[in-house]
Amino acid sequence: MIDFQCKPNYNVDDLRRLVSVLRGEGGCPWDREQTHESIRRCLLEEAYEAAEAIDEKDAVHLREELGDVLLQVLFHSDIEADAGVFDVDDVADAECKKLISRHPHVFGDVKVSGADEVLSNWDDIKRVEKKQESVTSAMDSVAKCLPALWRAEKVQKKAAKVGFDWPDAAGALGKVSEELSEACEAAETGVGVFEEVGDLLFAAVNAARKLGVDPEDALNASTDKFIARFSGMESLAKARGRDLSALSLTEQDELYNEAKASMSTD
Repeated sequence: MIDFQCKPNYNVDDLRRLVSVLRGEGGCPWDREQTHESIRRCLLEEAYEAAEAIDEKDAVHLREELGDVLLQVLFHSDIEADAGVFDVDDVADAECKKLISRHPHVFGDVKVSGADEVLSNWDDIKRVEKKQESVTSAMDSVAKCLPALWRAEKVQKKAAKVGFDWPDAAGALGKVSEELSEACEAAETGVGVFEEVGDLLFAAVNAARKLGVDPEDALNASTDKFIARFSGMESLAKARGRDLSALSLTEQDELYNEAKASMSTD
């Protein structure tokens, strides 16, 4: 018999207990088989789905997705609890201690002028806690599994903290032009294409940072815009009895530009 009481409403402790039941004897065979590695992608996907709910400004959807994120935290913690390493209380303990340590302006005598100084102090405290004795070590600490655009931006910000940065956006944009030329040259010669394309993207992220633009958001917005224009192009071709795939690139481009012009937001 499963040791879990069903009831009209539950709390975090109930969810924690439910995860333990599902992973225990007599629970769910699938849940018992999972490891950190097997559900690693689930953690990432649930975080992105919660982010999407935030973008939608949908509170009901956000509540659901935050529940899925919380489930992942509890699930990973339960795996370690079974191994006798740590449990979710240890996770909460470490996080509380971290937050208290990194908010000396709240729990200590440090005075701050505003949010910018709070972030600067946070980075300084983190660097000491993580024993990051150089800027390079701080760069290396940026998670490699982050979306590449965000990782590049975070690394660039760490370089900027010690003054290694363009004074304004014009310099960063000039670097984009330089890297574009080098990428074009590599494409012509067939040598170093991978590296030069990477440098071009890195420079574009730097320009976005200097312009105060989130590169991930900007690229997603452009992707959505492309989809909308492509949809318009398909609709135009269909309305005219044309098979889009049978059109030449020039004809497709003309339809694309027509669809683009018809969108009032462009």
